[in-house]
Amino acid sequence: MITSDLWRGKRYAVLGLARSGAATVQALLASGAEVVAWDERAEARDAMDPSSSPARGEEGSALPPGGGGTAAPRQGEGALSLADPLTLDLTGFTAVVVSPGVPLNRHPIAAHAAKYGVPVIGDIELFAQARAELPPHKVVGITGTNGKSTTTALVHHILKTAGVPTTMGGNIGLPILGQEPLPAGGVYVLELSSYQIDLTFSLDCDVAVLLNITPDHLDRYDSFVAYAWAKGRLFNLQSFHHLAILGGDGPMIDAIFEECDETWEQNIRRLSVSDVDQPAWPALQGPHNAQNAAAAVEVCRDLGLTVELIETALRSYPGLPHRMERIRDLNGVLFVNDSKATNADSAAPALAAYPAIRWILGGQAKAAELDTCVPHFGHVRSAYTIGEAGGMFADLLRRHMTVEESGTLAVAVQHAARDAAAGETVLLSPACASFDQFRDFEDRGDQFRQLV
Repeated sequence: MITSDLWRGKRYAVLGLARSGAATVQALLASGAEVVAWDERAEARDAMDPSSSPARGEEGSALPPGGGGTAAPRQGEGALSLADPLTLDLTGFTAVVVSPGVPLNRHPIAAHAAKYGVPVIGDIELFAQARAELPPHKVVGITGTNGKSTTTALVHHILKTAGVPTTMGGNIGLPILGQEPLPAGGVYVLELSSYQIDLTFSLDCDVAVLLNITPDHLDRYDSFVAYAWAKGRLFNLQSFHHLAILGGDGPMIDAIFEECDETWEQNIRRLSVSDVDQPAWPALQGPHNAQNAAAAVEVCRDLGLTVELIETALRSYPGLPHRMERIRDLNGVLFVNDSKATNADSAAPALAAYPAIRWILGGQAKAAELDTCVPHFGHVRSAYTIGEAGGMFADLLRRHMTVEESGTLAVAVQHAARDAAAGETVLLSPACASFDQFRDFEDRGDQFRQLV
């Protein structure tokens, strides 16, 4: 794991004990910090409870021993207790470390920490603080409303194929603090949501990428402008002349570009897809992947890779699960899992990528429209709506195409497969969140794969 002497002897509160929170606790304890941890879920607290853990060194041990919910410190190790930070006097605490999923605009922890002058940070900020003690390395930070997971995985794949020590983390893969430090010359590739950027104050990316900005997560921000500038802060944190790459278009992207150029003074580039050779890259089809690939190429060229090495890696990139993932070809019908498309903007590129589609969509709608998908409706032979938004989307689509209100994914898959002819694609690209019928978008995509 990644540790730091900076944290030794200091006190931290950690709120949220899912994967990144649990890794944060472990890294802080291993660094000799005192940690108070909490999660609303009893099972998460139980997994972290030192009173039920065997002594460190025994098989399966996670935490130092202790009683009554408090871990006794050992030489070189910190101490852990379980308590809700909202009930604590935070005087003397160094920081409150929260999960990116904690809505700071609504959760009382922000005001409670401010009362004691304690900053609220995330695990990415702790990683930024630990960088000075790591072997010489570079960091690539990638953000945007859509495409950041694919671009992050693609940059990581290109670097790995070229023999560069690399790992990816942030909003993808394993928590960054839970990973082993890279050797000298390594590159950390981080997918960064706006929430993670909100919680870091010293992450200086050698290369920072903003792919695009469209309205999303407006329940966490006062406006679209506020959300866009949260993304743009990634450039504000960069050192002089580090590389900033911007894709997409629109007034907010233009405004951030001008701010970078005039005030932050980065080495700044706008993405161009004119040289993209998509037919040679099977897992990178569709206009959105043209931009993702262009961004990855710019990043890797700046990191010193040759065009030949990059091109070889692009051809072998396997793609990510749930992102235009080709499941199977059955009697000439292609089945594609694009469950990660949780809004209309991210569904539109999949509609553009295939010429004859049986479209499965619906779930928890983030907006009452599908405007960005409209230009590609000519590719859709019929639509099958599911979940809470099924009726609303059916009403929107009926004047454009044949629509069935299937209700459930199982029915939609069965009927779309029945109707599809050779040369057509059965596409799950929901344009919605998944929580009405599924645990998350991965669960939705896994169930689609199973049904297919």
